[in-house]
Amino acid sequence: MRYSQFLGRTLRGAPKDAEAVSHRLLTQAGYIDQLVAGVYTFLPLGWRVHRKIEQIIREEMESIGAQEIHMPVLQKKEQWVETGRWEGPGEIDPPLFKLEDRRGRELALGPTHEEVVTDLARRFISSYKDLPLGVFQIQNKFRNEMRPTGGILRTREFYMKDLYSFHADEADLDDYYLKVIKAYEQIFSRCGLETKVVAAHSGTIGGSESHEFILPTEVGEDNAVYCEHCDFASNLEKARQLKNCPECGQAVFVSSAIELGHIFKLGTVYSQKMKAEFADAKGKRQSLVMGCYGIGLARIMAAAVEAGHDKRGIIWPRELTPFDVHLISLDGGESVAEKIYEAMERSGLEVLFVDRDEQAGVKLTDADLIGIPVRVVVSKKSLDKKGVEVTWRADGKSAVVPVDKLAGKIKEVYERG
Repeated sequence: MRYSQFLGRTLRGAPKDAEAVSHRLLTQAGYIDQLVAGVYTFLPLGWRVHRKIEQIIREEMESIGAQEIHMPVLQKKEQWVETGRWEGPGEIDPPLFKLEDRRGRELALGPTHEEVVTDLARRFISSYKDLPLGVFQIQNKFRNEMRPTGGILRTREFYMKDLYSFHADEADLDDYYLKVIKAYEQIFSRCGLETKVVAAHSGTIGGSESHEFILPTEVGEDNAVYCEHCDFASNLEKARQLKNCPECGQAVFVSSAIELGHIFKLGTVYSQKMKAEFADAKGKRQSLVMGCYGIGLARIMAAAVEAGHDKRGIIWPRELTPFDVHLISLDGGESVAEKIYEAMERSGLEVLFVDRDEQAGVKLTDADLIGIPVRVVVSKKSLDKKGVEVTWRADGKSAVVPVDKLAGKIKEVYERG
């Protein structure tokens, strides 16, 4: 991709309300653009990262046998009334975005899809032979937040992966729940994030047990309690007033954290209310046992920036980078840079080619801000040394690499990780 044809540019100034590093850097580097509070456009750079996250999640969900579907954003009031979450004591928090169509029928913009998927289950699952079953989607959601904060960490419109599982009994749900935990750990690891799994309250989603996947960081709306001597961890709400680890007796630590995923053992909370049943091996009608499992995609993007940055800008992990190579043409290197760009594209590398007319310092500063792992600079100076200058964003180390070995060298680096 030629940067001269790109929608979006780097900015010198940060948003006035930017409290999180990720909010500031993603805006300055041209990844996102705010429309109104809590609502963002993902510009080409940002959407490329978003799609990388989406693909990682899709691969790991399919690895545990989950089937991908796509459910409507617009949801029926009647189904939310069935579960008691439309209004009253059981109303979901934050409240729903509610609207009426031209016939006066009340609808909601979905923040989650328990009602819709339970309705699907009660119509398509009839026997224990249909179980277990897992379905997931990656879709935009809406939450009527009063105070969206942290850029894309907490927004009113966002993409989420939600997985729902259906089982004949609690034991089968327990087994599947552990599979999801392992899949989530693999997702976050591939995204370059070292998360902790913490016990959590189920909130308005409900169920008997839930866990959050959190990233301890300087920003974040959650607080986590954890032990550095063993594997104990919990969110602060679940472990309030706790001073010592209940497992090893050592002192515990409290840290602010970003919640990246939340999983729930729903049991029969929704299936009983919506009469979603199946026939067991003896022909007896039983309520479906359910689980649900969510991940916020934009939060992963923001968390990756919170975890990977320096004073110059973003440092993307290799699986999330919008491009493999940031190719920069400086004085005296224009014709060779064009040939390298074409050769890299043919080799299968994804290249951001800075072909616009700017001062060298601006191009190099922007490259650090954008954060692509490998920067290649073609200039008269590098060509005089019989090659091009390759710089690794993570550690700043540089080397002059012969042009004919460049593509192979870059692929080798990415394959090594």
